[in-house]
Amino acid sequence: MSRRTLRINELLREELSVLLQRDVRDPRLNRMLSITSVSVSTDLKEATVHVSTMGTEEEKSEVEEGLRAAGGYLRRSLGNRLALRHIPKLAFQMDDSIEQGARLNSIFNNLDLPEEDPDSADET
Repeated sequence: MSRRTLRINELLREELSVLLQRDVRDPRLNRMLSITSVSVSTDLKEATVHVSTMGTEEEKSEVEEGLRAAGGYLRRSLGNRLALRHIPKLAFQMDDSIEQGARLNSIFNNLDLPEEDPDSADET
């Protein structure tokens, strides 16, 4: 991936995060929402936006519907905010990596590991 593509990916991720946080008024998107990454195609005409949110499957599907509904508005707003010749068409994909990380963290925190004796560490 070229440096330009990487910069555009990061720029789109930052701008979309700001737009979703400040400008979008859809109640389906009022939850804690995180854009984990953006991947633009090599011709820069399409972008896949990876979005993560916590909640039930029903809540996640509502978020997905809200994102699809807001796609045109977000693309238009990006066009007003960015100095790019073409604003890519946005496709949203749910990403459960943050939820999986939280689940693993919870499992690790609940492990019953034997405590290490501080005196035995000094003897070695």
